[in-house]
This record gives sequence, structure tokens and C-alpha cells, in this order.
Amino acid sequence: MSPHIGNLSFLRFINLRNNSLSGKIPQQIGHLFRLQHLNLSDNILEGVIPVNLTYCSELNIISLRSNRLMGNILSELGSFTKLLTLNLATNNLTGENNFVRQVPASFGDLPDLRWLGLSNNNLESYSANDLYFITPLTNCSNLEILDMSLNNFGGVLPNSVANLSTNSLQILALDGNRLSGQIASSIGNLTQMFQLYLSENKLEGSIPPSIGNCKNLQYMDISDNSLSGDIPPQLCGGVSEFQLPACPIKGSEPRKILGRKQKLIIALVVGCLILLSFLLALYWRRKQEKKPPSAVSSINFLSKVSYETLHQATSGFIPNALIGSGSFGSVYKGILENEENSVAIKVFNLQQKGASKSFMVECDALRNIRHRNLVQILTCFSSTDYNGNEFKALVFKYMSDGSLEQWLHRENQSRSLSLHQRLNIAVDVASALYYLHDHCEQPIIHCDLKPSNILLDDDMNAHVGDFGLASLISATADSSLNQSSTVGITGTIGYAAPEYAIGGEPSRQGDIYSYGILVLEMFTGRRPTDEMFKDGFNLHNFVKMAIHERTMQIVDPAILAAIEEKAPAAKGKEANYINGETEAGEENINYVNISEMNPFVRKCILPVLEIGLACLEKSPKRRVKMQNVTGELHRIQNALIGVEIRRERPKIRAK
Repeated sequence: MSPHIGNLSFLRFINLRNNSLSGKIPQQIGHLFRLQHLNLSDNILEGVIPVNLTYCSELNIISLRSNRLMGNILSELGSFTKLLTLNLATNNLTGENNFVRQVPASFGDLPDLRWLGLSNNNLESYSANDLYFITPLTNCSNLEILDMSLNNFGGVLPNSVANLSTNSLQILALDGNRLSGQIASSIGNLTQMFQLYLSENKLEGSIPPSIGNCKNLQYMDISDNSLSGDIPPQLCGGVSEFQLPACPIKGSEPRKILGRKQKLIIALVVGCLILLSFLLALYWRRKQEKKPPSAVSSINFLSKVSYETLHQATSGFIPNALIGSGSFGSVYKGILENEENSVAIKVFNLQQKGASKSFMVECDALRNIRHRNLVQILTCFSSTDYNGNEFKALVFKYMSDGSLEQWLHRENQSRSLSLHQRLNIAVDVASALYYLHDHCEQPIIHCDLKPSNILLDDDMNAHVGDFGLASLISATADSSLNQSSTVGITGTIGYAAPEYAIGGEPSRQGDIYSYGILVLEMFTGRRPTDEMFKDGFNLHNFVKMAIHERTMQIVDPAILAAIEEKAPAAKGKEANYINGETEAGEENINYVNISEMNPFVRKCILPVLEIGLACLEKSPKRRVKMQNVTGELHRIQNALIGVEIRRERPKIRAK
């Protein structure tokens, strides 16, 4: 790293992470007195942290994670009164001096510190009875994330843990140390904590009942200790195997403070409102029934455009503007006059049978729905072209990063979706389906969910599009079989539910089946129409037969390659299955213990594949509901956060 960086005295933001920077951090960096953000993580920098860095008094973020830095953690770092994040994880740093390798006491002078990452260094407590290693941090009143895992802290878990920021601490990671004795009962004071990591220590005794006070706790890893005794009765979650009761829903019980008169008044008011709503709905429905049907009158025009406008936006619908095509038409990229952003214009081929009806179905489906994970429609257009021919088009907000299909199966794999991105896309699509099925005024069945109909914006957020086969169902119907409109065969081969092949009507369960196929395709990298799937063998069977015994063989190699870069190689047999291949002499091994799996696989990929299989039950009634899918995926996202906090951290053995 060049010392000349010190000449850039107006720099406020430096992000050089994930490069191959080597050598020492130059002392001249201290000349950047305006610097607020410094990120040099994921490089091969060595030497000590320069003392001159403390001259950058405006710093609020310092990240030097995953380098080869050594020497003391400067006590002078406690002078950064504006510091929000300090991440020094995965280096070879020690404490204040060579005799006491502890957290500098000055860290207690960081009042605004939110995130402190000191994991995977050479910190230790020098006395078996020492409670000092956590004490300096008890003055950090705004601390939210504390990660001191994979060091050599010994002795008992100090009671001073109760003096951490009880109103803000959300994640506490002390795993991979040498902590012994019982878990301090004072840990129950951390009521805002939602992730706790104490695994791979020497803890013993029972889990303190006070842990039940941590009402926000969602993830607790206390594996690989010597704990005994009963689970505290305050835990909940509805897990039958552990005899845990379901968690109470806040606010579900009526307020006891209301007197009888107050309850009576509320009941009367609610009853009147219900009656009034019913009368208004009845009046509105009769008024709508009196209106004559019109092909376009029901469409909400969000902006006025002409055929000339669309023609100019696409330079005459030239081939260079074509970005896609489907069963009923083609999609062009265009720029409308006086519009800053590009648009996608779906032009219907009205010579194709069913195209005109598809236009109306899509307009009706999209006119009253608004959701962040649905493609945003700007207008529906129906008129004539320059030759007097009928012309119909839909204008959408342009999605700059193309379709999920292109990302999953592009020939050039230099850019592929990461595990985190795939999980986010799965959540986005599930959220969109949950909205369409259960939260629309008139529920909608998409009927053609597949990767080419999932579009990505420039932030890689997923948006479900193409409602040309959508089915509108009655909001009051108990079944989703009461459709008002559909076009031809429902769905696409490979993604359509099996009941559709024998004349089954569009249903929520049909969309859920398509979603299950989509999830398996995202995480295995295999299309359901792959040539390997024939004679009754399909993507569903491919995953189901191998999910627990040969998980690494069925996962998309692009995901595994990214995991290999982020985290240490898995221990045990699993290392032989990277990229779906076995090393010489290992051909006959077909079982990998779940406990030996890479944590990314065990805590994220495996449960996601299980969700996909739950969506593919042969009986539609047994398929999991989208409400449950979204909830489970959010839980997996939280688990992935916990894994990423501890990524790229080789184990440090106790001395």
C-alpha cells in the first residue's frame, strides 16, 4: 500500500476490501484528518496498526478484518469518540502488551460503538479466575454486536456480561474459546439479544432459567460443551421434540384493564362499522354490475402515451431494442420522452391465438396490485399503429439486471449469484406470491412462475412479472378453483404442477409447486428440463434422494466455489465432495454426517432445499403454504447472518 495515499487529504471514504494489497499500512494514513470510513479488509496486509491512524479523529468505521496484522491492539483506538464499527477480526493481534493479551481498557471510552469484531486473534485472559476481559466493554452503552469468538479467553463466563448494553446488544459471540464453569445467570439481563453463540467452550452445568428473559432470542448455539440438566421452561417455539410450547403472540390477549362498559362500547362501535362496511360493499357491487362490459374501460391508465411515443422510445421497435420474447409477444427496451428511467415495452402479437385475451388478463391482474417484489406496470396501451392495425402493449419499469434465468444459466459464469443473493431472491419471490395469494383484494394465481419471469433490478432485488396466464379467483371462495379467466394450457413444462396435466384448475397450490421447482433450480443449478431427467426421474427426485446423504453433490458448484473462498474447507468427508466430485479412492463414500457439513450448507442450503421439497408434495393439500415459507426463509436469513459473522475463521486451539 503506497505511502502517497497520505497526500489525498480530502479523502473521506476509503474502501479497498477484497484485493491483494500487501506490505504495511503506511504511517502517512494519519494525514487524512477528514477520513470517516476506512475499509482495508480481506487483503494480505501485515505489520502493526500504525499509531498515526489515531490522528484521523473523524473515523466512524474501521474494518481491517482478514489480514495478517500482528502486535498489540492499540489502546489509542479508544480515542475515536465517533467510532461506530471496529472490526479487527481474523488477524494475529494481541492485547495491550505481551503479558496481558486482553481488550484495551480504553475501549470503554467508545460511547457510540455499535459493532466490535475481535474474533480469531490471539486475545486471552491470563488468569483462570479473571473476569476482566469483558469488563472494559460494559461502558459501551450502544453496543449491538460483540464478536470475541475464536480467541483464548479462559475462566468462567463473567457476571459482568450483565453489564453490557442490555438495551441494545443483539448479537453476542464468545464461541471457540476456553470458557469454563456455568453460564452466568446474569445473561438473562440481555433482553434485546436475538443471537447467542457459546459453542466449543468448556461450559458445564445447566442452562440458567434466566435465559427465558431473553424474549427476542431467535438463534442460540451452545453446542460442543459439557452442559447437563433440563431445558428452562420459559423457552417456547412449538417444537414437539423438545416439548416446547408455542410462543404467545404479543397483543393477542384482550386488555384486562378494560371495564365491562368500555368493552360494550367497543363492541357496539365495531358492530356498526362492520354493518356499514357491508352496506357500502353491497352498494358498490350492485353499481359495478350495472356497468356495461368494456375491453379497456377497467384498466387504470397511469400515464397517457401514444403509439408515436412508444415507436420513438424504441427507435421503431428495431431488433437492437429487443430484450426478450414470449408466447404472446416481444419485449423492447425504450426511453420515453421526459422520462429519466428506461422502460420495458411488451408488445403483443395479436396474430397469435389467445394474445388479445392474455393482454386483458394481465391488465386486470396488475391494475390494482402494488408490491415491492412485483414488476411495476406504468400503463396499458390499446390503439392502432401507423398502418391502422390493432396494437396492444404494456409498459413496465425496466429491470436493469435481466432475468433470473440469465443469471442461473448464462454461458459466461464469471459472474454468478452468491448464496446470499439466491436466498434473497427466494425470499423476494415468496413474499410476492404470499401477497398475490392472501393479501390482494381479489387473490391472483400467477400460473407461470419460472426463472425467465423473475426480473432483477440494479440492487439485485427480485420482481415477479408476466401475468399473461394469471387467474383471478373469488376473494370469498374457500377454494382457489373458482377462476374468472385463464388462457390455454396452464404453466410451462417442468414448472407446471402435475395436476394441471390432467385438467386441474389453476390454484394456489399450483403456484407453490412451481415455486418449489424454482427453489431447487436456484440451489442446484439444474433446469427441470435437463436431459438427465427422463423416464420418471425428475429434479424433485434428484434432490430428495441425495439431500441428506450427498448434499454437496447436488448443490450448484458456483455456490460451493464462493463458499470455499469465504470460509475454511469443511472438515471430515465433506471436503471430498466439493464441486460434486470425489477424490481418488473415495468413490464408494456416499454419506456425510450433517454435523460435519460446512455451516453455510447445514444452516442455509439444506433447509432451503427442504422447503423446496415441501412445496412439491404430490398431494396439493399437503404442500406448505406461502405464509409458512416466508417465515421459514426469514429464519434461515437470520441463521446465515450468524454464519457470516464467523466466516473465514480457522480454529485456534487452546494452549
